[in-house]
Amino acid sequence: MTTTEFQVTGMTCGHCEMSIREEVAEVSGVDSIEVSHQTGKLVVSGNESVEESAVIKAVEEAGYKAVRSA
Repeated sequence: MTTTEFQVTGMTCGHCEMSIREEVAEVSGVDSIEVSHQTGKLVVSGNESVEESAVIKAVEEAGYKAVRSA
């Protein structure tokens, strides 16, 4: 299992978190999602085949911007 952290911009409330969670949950290989509008962080855990670009695209489809945290 791998864990990747992203910084998300544009989130302001719990509804934002829910929208991102729903989109990222559809990414193949994702097992766990933690997202917080207060910290602007998204943590995704899953198998090694989870593609960062697919997670970023899912966040964008929800209407937000994401970049992998260093």
